Parts: sequence; C-alpha cells; structure tokens
Amino acid sequence: MTDFLFALIGAALVSNLILGLPLAADALRHARVQALGQAGALLILLAAPAAWLQQQALLAVHLTYLYLLIGVPLLAALSWLSLALLQRLRPALGQSGLWPLLIGNGMGAMLLARSLDGFTAALALGIGGGLGFWLVLQLMSDLLERIEQCDVPVAFRGTPILLITAGLMSLAFLGFNGMGAA
Repeated sequence: MTDFLFALIGAALVSNLILGLPLAADALRHARVQALGQAGALLILLAAPAAWLQQQALLAVHLTYLYLLIGVPLLAALSWLSLALLQRLRPALGQSGLWPLLIGNGMGAMLLARSLDGFTAALALGIGGGLGFWLVLQLMSDLLERIEQCDVPVAFRGTPILLITAGLMSLAFLGFNGMGAA
C-alpha cells in the first residue's frame, strides 16, 4: 500500500508529466485548459496501466522490441477514447486540435509505466500523473492570466515569460522531490 501511495505522490508532484515536456503556449489559455486537462488526465489514467499490461504481455512472448510499434496505435485509440468520453460527458468544452498534445503526453506516461514493478504502481502513475497534469495546467493557466494583467517589460513578453514561468514552476515542484518514488 505504501508503494502505491509513494508512486501516486511521485507521479503527481515529483515526476510531473507536463513540466518535462515542451509546453504549447496556445494550449494554456483558460478555454482550452479545461478540455486539455480533463482529456489529458483521463488519457494518462488509461495509458499508464495499459502500457504496463502491454509490456508484460510482450515480455511473456519475448517480443519487447515491438513495444512502440504496438504502443503508438494503442495510444492513438486511447486518445480517441478519452476525447470521445470527454465529448459525451462535457459537450460544451471545445476539443479542436487537442489530439497531438494528448499523444505526446500519453507517450510520456506509457514510457514511464513500462519500467514499473507492478500493476498497482502503473495505476498509481496513471492516477497521480493525470491529476498532476491537470493541476499544472490549471496553475499555468491561472499564472498566465495574472501575468497578462501585469506590466511585463517588452523583452519578456510572450515566449520568454512563459519559459521563465515554466522554469520557476519546475523548481517549485522539484521541492517535492524525495516524497515519492516514480
């Protein structure tokens, strides 16, 4: 049980999946964050345990070199499924152009889950990673709204302030390092 808890905390706070990936600045606007956060959290929740099960199945038949060849179509199907579920549950959210962003985030979760020791750790990575992904997207969106209201020097407007913000958030989440192992 403690392994599950450490993996959950580690995935949500320490090995945060979005801060390790390139940020798409247009995806961090509040309208798209709602859809991307929920769809990404659902995809990571589904992708991590599915990736672990896929790895175990490929290990059983000694075909581990086919992991990416099988994993990418599986990830595409899970991405479609998460967007379809989100569309059914929250039809008001706009979902145009989210598919490529979801594939990148899901691939990170699949590659991390591949090396875990058990299904419970993969499930914890899925839950914690999904919640952490959603949390960071919400925090970045709120932070960018605050920055837009401030008088930022011309040299720092746009991408420079976004990169500085992402770097400072990464440092803040690095403070949780050692609380969990993922």
